[in-house]
Amino acid sequence: MKIRKNYKQTSIHKKSRVYRRYIKRFMDFLLSLLAIIIFSPVLLVTAILVRFKLGSPVIFKQNRPGLNEDIFTLYKFRTMTDERDEKGELLPDGVRLTKFGRFLRSSSLDELPELFNILVGDMSIIGPRPLLVQYLPLYNNYQKRRHNVRPGLSGLAQVNGRNAISWEDKFRLDVEYVDSISFKQDLEIILLTIKKVILKDGINSENAATMEPFVGSERIEG
Repeated sequence: MKIRKNYKQTSIHKKSRVYRRYIKRFMDFLLSLLAIIIFSPVLLVTAILVRFKLGSPVIFKQNRPGLNEDIFTLYKFRTMTDERDEKGELLPDGVRLTKFGRFLRSSSLDELPELFNILVGDMSIIGPRPLLVQYLPLYNNYQKRRHNVRPGLSGLAQVNGRNAISWEDKFRLDVEYVDSISFKQDLEIILLTIKKVILKDGINSENAATMEPFVGSERIEG
C-alpha cells in the first residue's frame, strides 16, 4: 500500500512538472491570443472611454519584476488622473481615482492590456501578481520564491481575498501556488476569478483606495 501511494505521488509530481515546463506556457499563448481577438471590441471601447474621461496616455506602463526577478513593462488601462497639488506633486490615490477608474478596477477591465504581456511571455494567465520593483529589496528568502514562476493576471491570492487580505497572507498564498502548480489548480483559479470579478469581491483593502504599500516583514528564512 505504501509503495502504491508513493508511486501515485510520484506520478502526480511528474505530471505537474510536465505541465509547468511545457504545457502552461503554450496554453498561456493560445488563450491570451484568443482572448485578445474576442475582447478586441471591449479593448477598443475602453480605450476610447479612458481617453475621453481620464485623458492621455490611455495605457499605464510600469516596470515590474517577473520570472527570476527580470524586469518587464506591465500594461494596464489608466484608472487615475494626473491631478497635482500646488507643489506639483501627485495627489493621493484616493483623490485621483475617479468613479470611472473605480469601475475599471472593480470590473477588472483595467487589466485587459496585460493579455499582451501574457502573449509575449512576460506573464502567465495564473501566477502571483507582479508587484512593484521597489519591493524587491524588502522580500525575505521565503517571499522571494514568488518569482520562481511567471507573474499572473490572477492568482491564488486574488481568489482568496485579493486586496482585502494582508501582505503576509498574500505572500503565503503566492508561495503555496509556486509549490503546487497544476492544470487542475489553474483551471479552478480561472473559474474562481470569473466569480470574484462578477461579485466585485476584495477589490480594495479596508484602509486605502488601493492596497497599502509593502514595507517589509520579519526575515523568515525559507
